[in-house]
Amino acid sequence: MENEVLEFDIGLGSGADDDAVDIDIDDDLPSTPPLPLPLPSSTSTPPTQIYLPEGNLLDLEPYESMEFESEEAAKAFYNSYARRVGFSTRVSSSRRSRRDGAIIQRQFVCAKEGFRNLNEKRTKDREIKRPRVITRVGCKASLSVKMQDSGKWVVSGFVRGHNHELVPLDQVHCLRSHRQISGPAKTLIDTLQAAGMGPRRIMSALIKECGGISKVGFTEVDCRNYMRNNRQKSMEGDIQLLLDYLRQMHNENPNFFYALQGGDDQFTGNVFWSDPRARANYSYFGDTVTFDTTYRSNRYRLPFAPLTGVNHHGQPVLFGCAFLLNETEASFIWLFQTWLTAMSGHHPVSITTDHDAVISSAIMQVFPETRHRFCKWHIFKKCQEKLSHVLLKHPSFEADFHKCVNLTESIEEFESCWLSLVDRYELRHHEWLQTIYSDRRQWVPVYLRDAFFAEMSITQRSDSMNSYFDGYVNASTNLSHFFKLYEKAIESRNEKEVKADYNTMNTNPVLKTPSPMEKQASGHYTRKLFARFQEELVGTLTFTASKAEDDGESIMYQVAKFGEDHKAYYVKFNVLEMKARCSCQMFEFSGLLCRHVLAVFRVTNVLTLPSHYILKRWTRNAKSNVILEEHPSDVYNGYLESHTVRYNTLRHEAFKFVDEGSKSLDTYNVAMVALQEATTRVALATKNEGRTSVVNSRNRGDMASNGIRSNYTSGNHLGSSGQILSEKDMDKKIQELRDELEHANRKCEVYRANLLSVLKDIEDHKLQLSIKVQSIKISMKDSI
Repeated sequence: MENEVLEFDIGLGSGADDDAVDIDIDDDLPSTPPLPLPLPSSTSTPPTQIYLPEGNLLDLEPYESMEFESEEAAKAFYNSYARRVGFSTRVSSSRRSRRDGAIIQRQFVCAKEGFRNLNEKRTKDREIKRPRVITRVGCKASLSVKMQDSGKWVVSGFVRGHNHELVPLDQVHCLRSHRQISGPAKTLIDTLQAAGMGPRRIMSALIKECGGISKVGFTEVDCRNYMRNNRQKSMEGDIQLLLDYLRQMHNENPNFFYALQGGDDQFTGNVFWSDPRARANYSYFGDTVTFDTTYRSNRYRLPFAPLTGVNHHGQPVLFGCAFLLNETEASFIWLFQTWLTAMSGHHPVSITTDHDAVISSAIMQVFPETRHRFCKWHIFKKCQEKLSHVLLKHPSFEADFHKCVNLTESIEEFESCWLSLVDRYELRHHEWLQTIYSDRRQWVPVYLRDAFFAEMSITQRSDSMNSYFDGYVNASTNLSHFFKLYEKAIESRNEKEVKADYNTMNTNPVLKTPSPMEKQASGHYTRKLFARFQEELVGTLTFTASKAEDDGESIMYQVAKFGEDHKAYYVKFNVLEMKARCSCQMFEFSGLLCRHVLAVFRVTNVLTLPSHYILKRWTRNAKSNVILEEHPSDVYNGYLESHTVRYNTLRHEAFKFVDEGSKSLDTYNVAMVALQEATTRVALATKNEGRTSVVNSRNRGDMASNGIRSNYTSGNHLGSSGQILSEKDMDKKIQELRDELEHANRKCEVYRANLLSVLKDIEDHKLQLSIKVQSIKISMKDSI
């Protein structure tokens, strides 16, 4: 029989080369390959009868002329021998019959046989991002078998020696050709996966059941890949349910937005949708966004990722949802671009995601101007996993780690504390800690205080960081049940917002101080936000604010608790613009003034909040199209604010006058004369009540007053009838005109206040009607 030799590599056991890269997925960061996925075969190779001579099978090793009933029997025997010795095997070459193409000769080799060809075609023209580990070292160990005319297979060659160390018995289960998931193990994995358990917990159960990891027969990597393929197979069967649901919702309401990556022709399995309410929510609260990928850490059966924000009650609010079967960078770019299209192209101020390099790269391309933050609490959770050995050895480490991250007040203090922490626990070279330290500007609070994230405290966790669907979608949820749970979650969140709206509109908070500022805030903020503001306002009672320096335009105040000057905060206050900036940067981070700025307002007699410090997104009218907070809601508040501005302006100018006047005796004498003259003029202006003082050149009527005086100082002026009026008559006429103007101004103020009050009543009425409608809808659905 004429033979032709054909050489090629095929795997043994797992069907892959030992150089192949495992899909090694971290428990918190699963990776799902693109569709379509090759699904694992549910059939396993039936056990093969091995034809062996008499002898001790455990100690038996191959020898020439040894016979087997089949090629599979020879392969199984050599793999069994390799397991006893401590190496992995694969098929190296075959010889086929030229007559009928049947295989008539096989060579089984050690997996470390040969050398890798670094110039192979598949990698020649592209950059290798994850280079494989070199495993082939030219080992010559092999077993050759050939088929006899009788149909049996006989050993034609055997090489025993290896040029590398063999693997100990307790590590053999890690070798590729010996890693196989048995039928009973698959059944147990399927059961535990359906119950919502992750691969780590499933492996723990298998290890306990089998009596050790070496007896399980496969690794956690194999378990993860098997579970991933199960999840993928289930999703492929149910994905049509999702598409039908989205099409139905869009047909019912054209404002319901959805998109498929690749379209219907090249659908990758990635889907995004946003209902009309979610799109409207973004127009009100889209300044900060959280991309929630909780499913990656909790091993949800559904790769479901919502995009959420924070409403005016501090509650999570939905902006859109995505299903992500394919988690490549291109997929995340597509998702963010599609979501941006649905939101009319308005970029958020900030966005929070899980700590993931692929997501980070996509955000840099789609949202280059948006401040990107990694979720600090996901990193803390990861710390418990990555540093479990440190936590067991040093129970105090976790508290020190939290203190270093959350309680440091400056970048310099954090850097010093971090170095002290890693040195104290000998972790300076820990790979994961080095990774998160290199990314510290995207998750450590001291680096993020200058950006708005709508959180009430830098150290406390925001409700928005919890999954919007917590308590509804979990690890055991499948797609067939998803829609009902999704709609229930939406209804529940809407009901909570309606309840918060009702409480804000129909109940009055208890005021704790006589401050006009507290009363003003109670009428603007929602109940929850007012409670947070009230906490800061009351907190000012334990702080003192003292002037540190004055550069002529702004005054720097040192603010500290009594007896704690070493823990001082610094507030820079521009009196003329009524703007203050604190070193703690709470307003920049949360949109609420801190107690340090409020303490400065207290000592400078600022009685009400300037309008630019009342963010509309935190007010009860956050969803209103009428901007009420840009003007005081009543004439009294308007008077207080304008009086405060006048008071601080005069005081600022007086300080400058005193500083200049006290420099020498001459300037002192001039200043005293000017001050006495100014006192007389101010007293006269106060007595007349209508005449504008010529001392303060900043008053609105100053220019007009000076112009009038330049015309009548000669005492020869014409009245309306052409008669010459005396200076006394002219003053009387001017006073009459001023009285009329003042009366008209007061009427305008009253009309403006009445108009704003009417508009506010209309908005309140609309909100109350909306609350009633939502309550009716919810009660009708519950009754159905």
